[in-house]
Amino acid sequence: MNKITRFFWFCSGAHIETLKKYPIEHNRYFGIGATIFFTALFAALSGGYAMYFVFSGSAAAPFFAVLFGIMWGLAIFNMDRYIVSSINKQGTTNQQILQATPRILLAIMIGMVISRPLELKIFDKEIRGKLKEAYLKGQNRKIDTLEKTYAQKYAMEMAKFQDLKKEKDSLERDINRSRVQLNQEVFGDKNDQTSGITGYGTYAKQKEAVLLEKQNRLRTVTEDQGRMEQYLSQRKDFEGLNSTRLFTNAQLDSLANIAGFADRNWALGQLSFRSDGTKDLDTYLAQSFIGYLFILFECLPVFVKLMSARGPYDVAIAKLAEANIHFAERDKDREVVVTDNTFDHMVDADIQKRKKIITTQADHDYERHSYD
Repeated sequence: MNKITRFFWFCSGAHIETLKKYPIEHNRYFGIGATIFFTALFAALSGGYAMYFVFSGSAAAPFFAVLFGIMWGLAIFNMDRYIVSSINKQGTTNQQILQATPRILLAIMIGMVISRPLELKIFDKEIRGKLKEAYLKGQNRKIDTLEKTYAQKYAMEMAKFQDLKKEKDSLERDINRSRVQLNQEVFGDKNDQTSGITGYGTYAKQKEAVLLEKQNRLRTVTEDQGRMEQYLSQRKDFEGLNSTRLFTNAQLDSLANIAGFADRNWALGQLSFRSDGTKDLDTYLAQSFIGYLFILFECLPVFVKLMSARGPYDVAIAKLAEANIHFAERDKDREVVVTDNTFDHMVDADIQKRKKIITTQADHDYERHSYD
């Protein structure tokens, strides 16, 4: 009998010395043990992968991932082994089902816990895409919030800046028209705005004075606008608006790489929904079937134990249990008898000791009385 067979028998929780006597049971418990072992193996991989993301970015992440993966796998192995070995085949079918129901519920919970980290690895590419989309939307919302806060906080200054800008644009248009009219006046072009007299006369000087006044006002408005623009720019720096930019593709990739377990788990849940909020049935079914597969895999040893008929090993284990119970009862009786006899012996010894003390005291009193 090779070591692999004995190992899987051990994994199934069977009493190996008893199981050896019944060859027809060997394959069944070999299969149950193999299922329990590979479930624990998947659990170790799942737990290690989850812990790797918990410590992501740390140099000790691989060490903690391996350590926790081994511990988690051993814990699941121990629970599965206990669940399967504790199912009693001596009762009726209903009794066995009732007995196995809590164990099945526990197996379902274990299957769900195991499947989630592995789903994160299976849908890793899609999760990265969803995380990048979420980070980009979050940055957009942040910028929108900053801009809204900035607009509310500096509404008066921005309104004044716009008024200055409008006045500047209007003055520039007026100055251009005034220059044209001045040239027309100097060169004697006759129209509604000019006298038609050639030369630099009174009308030309008046138009030049108006032009200079507008130019001076434009210079003042331009300086005021520049100072206001500089002030608003400084306020944008202070409020963090200038330094906040949309993430580049490289930055999004970096953020997705260092995303923690909670963010990846959230993104996995969001894969079942499209951008418009409707459910993506194909992705939802793919995720569900992967989870159901691990749940079924975890419950399989219990189902095999329930579905299998009562075999010679089960009968032998039941008889062995009865014999052990009988031995325990008889052992209790033996302890009771030994305790009683020991107690009686201790009582007799105490009686003899007391009698000896009393006799010695009486002799001493007699001798003293005789002497007197």
